[in-house]
Amino acid sequence: QVQLVESGGGLVRAGGSLRLSCAASGRNFFNGTMAWFRQPPRKEREFVAAITWNGGSQDYIDSVKGRFTISRDNARNTVYLQMNSLKPEDTAVYYCALQFSWTLAVAKLPGSYAYWGQGTQVTVSS
Repeated sequence: QVQLVESGGGLVRAGGSLRLSCAASGRNFFNGTMAWFRQPPRKEREFVAAITWNGGSQDYIDSVKGRFTISRDNARNTVYLQMNSLKPEDTAVYYCALQFSWTLAVAKLPGSYAYWGQGTQVTVSS
């Protein structure tokens, strides 16, 4: 069993930065691809970024490329999302998720993730 707990959300002005953290409990954290998804108000949940088990590969949705960086520290069982140059359209509840996969082949598919956190709110004011 794995539990994921996100933190680091909050209210920030456009152009500002936040770093989200996702702490995992359980011995299987390092065996899987980790990802961040987000759900804006009144919209579907969407993929944001993913990283392979060893941090060797990452993938991002086009709208955050060059602004967001996903990373992980397997020694601390934690994955991060550094968000810079935030825009009002980044406002959403952000979720981390764990997928038991060695690659990013299905990283963008929410249904392929076995575990999810409870979410953390990010609000970007204009």
